[in-house]
Amino acid sequence: MGLSYLVYPGAHHTRFHHALGSMHLTQQAIQVLRFKGVEITKEEEDGLLCAILLHDIGHGPFSHAMEHSIVNGIGHEHISLLFMEELNQRFNGSLTIALEIFKGKHPKKFLNQLVSSQLDMDRMDYLKRDSFYTGVAEGNINAERLITMLNVAGNELVVEEKGVYSVEKFLMARRFMYWQVYLHKTGLVAEQLLIRILKRAKELLLENKNVQCSQTLLFFLNKKITKDNFDRSVLDAFSKLDDVDILAAIKQWQGNGDFVLSRLCQMLINRRLFTIKLKNKAIDSKKLTKNFNRFKEEYKLSDTETAYFVFSGEIENRAYNEQQQNINILRKNGKLQDVAKASDHLNLRTLSKTVTKYYICYPKYSV
Repeated sequence: MGLSYLVYPGAHHTRFHHALGSMHLTQQAIQVLRFKGVEITKEEEDGLLCAILLHDIGHGPFSHAMEHSIVNGIGHEHISLLFMEELNQRFNGSLTIALEIFKGKHPKKFLNQLVSSQLDMDRMDYLKRDSFYTGVAEGNINAERLITMLNVAGNELVVEEKGVYSVEKFLMARRFMYWQVYLHKTGLVAEQLLIRILKRAKELLLENKNVQCSQTLLFFLNKKITKDNFDRSVLDAFSKLDDVDILAAIKQWQGNGDFVLSRLCQMLINRRLFTIKLKNKAIDSKKLTKNFNRFKEEYKLSDTETAYFVFSGEIENRAYNEQQQNINILRKNGKLQDVAKASDHLNLRTLSKTVTKYYICYPKYSV
């Protein structure tokens, strides 16, 4: 949930809760599929449960924000894979099947789809869980009903025809949750603040400026970590990094001698966030320049320093992707049909289109 608790005070649940919940739903799915005659061996069951339990282990502190700051261009899925490969070595190959499922290389394709698809146990858990803890009722789904409608046809995970309306509700819930929670403008601007704080700290360290923090965080701030140099020592350091390292550093950096770093940290700690305006069309460059120059002149900053406080960007939301691992409905006549075509809900086709919104951020008052 990253910094969503700044918007929804109840959203303090952790990724550990989510991992256990996803595994629980997967156990239910295995029971349902076996009852319907789908063969899943004990070894495949163990591998599937390990894969879903570890699917998010590569997430760093504050979720997706870390993918753009302490590491460069490395998604959490790749880091999860590295953790699983390391664990597989330590446990003498016990996770071999789990790795095949996680990487989508297992001959039974539906096992991977239970872990990673557009109707997987991961999404079923986080939508219901995040909806509950935030209090956003529109995100609530009937995961148990969806699971009882699952089946396998042609080696792929499908939903029986009578479950089509449950799938519609699931996709609508996902759209609502992205706009109302995951891409909520206050959570978005708080995450941008966090990304900029860590970026500035790295910049100062490169200039040999004094930036104090835990040794674990310092390890990442002092290095440019990419896929090419993400070795076992980096993985070990990453496993020790958590939210406490980040929050303790931000509290300490409030008193740093650098104007940019100290002010950004004060803004986040004191919840004096940027003003953020969301638009359906690209941000007017004149408005951006006006706010940029005003702040630059007020604090006598350089263009590079001002860019930490005044900036623009864009966000995207697509509830369903017709081109990637479709959600197929199993008709009573045995034929498969994409849910967007099977549904009589006119909005379902609209949900498969990418909606882009543009934002501008700037301080709402003197910071």
